[in-house]
Amino acid sequence: MPKILVTSEWLNQNLSDPNLIILDASEETNVAGKKIEYEGLQIKGARYFDLEKTFSAPNSKLPHTFPSTERFETESQNLGINTDSIIVVYDNIGIYVSPRVWWMYKVFGHKQIYVLDGGLSDWVKKGFETEKQGRKSYNKGNFKAHLAAGNIDTKEDLLENLKSKKKIVIDARSSGRFNGTAPEPRDWVQNGHIPNSLNLPFDSLIEGGKYKSKEEIKKLFDTLKIADKPISFVCGSGLTSCILLLASEMVQDNPVSVYDASWTEWGSDKGLPIERV
Repeated sequence: MPKILVTSEWLNQNLSDPNLIILDASEETNVAGKKIEYEGLQIKGARYFDLEKTFSAPNSKLPHTFPSTERFETESQNLGINTDSIIVVYDNIGIYVSPRVWWMYKVFGHKQIYVLDGGLSDWVKKGFETEKQGRKSYNKGNFKAHLAAGNIDTKEDLLENLKSKKKIVIDARSSGRFNGTAPEPRDWVQNGHIPNSLNLPFDSLIEGGKYKSKEEIKKLFDTLKIADKPISFVCGSGLTSCILLLASEMVQDNPVSVYDASWTEWGSDKGLPIERV
């Protein structure tokens, strides 16, 4: 098995595996302004992973907040996922939502979870089989979720970290948003960044809808000079931070976590410290 990423060719060759489950994590819109190709299509046999409405905490004022263990377990079972399922997740941008889903399953203890590099666009361009998107019901799976501590950071954790400096905070947003020279897509949120944090825009890791090579990604992380210190990844809402986290897992051994509420929470609180360039 590949370690994290799979290719369209690999997935097509393994479609007959009875343990294989393909999750479509595509979203209709995105705040990053990314072009969505092949609307209304999915890989044949894919099951829709609804991040916003199903796999997020209900009634949260923040976007796609991490769900409870019980909710994640139940909804995964409803998708027919078992403890021995081999899950491949993709989205309709290439690399955007899928790393978030990968991270969620990793945090809940599922080891056989992979991301389709290039997503739906690469699959279609390779000429592999698709079908119209549709919601179906499945035989209930036996998936069990076991939340691993230390993977999710809170506002309080990062406030404490301003003093302790135990973790390096890396922000996945664009340099304009990070520096405070560009507006936030959510107009009630201030721009700028958490003091002492570093900026590595998620787009810098992606080329043509796929992750850049491990060598190129390693160079990008090396420029930050973070050595082997623990990293807390931040973005606008806990989504694109997972693009960086997955890339980090590919090329280095630093302990990693995500500030789930991310800048939408921090930038909305006028009582918190903010830096601008």
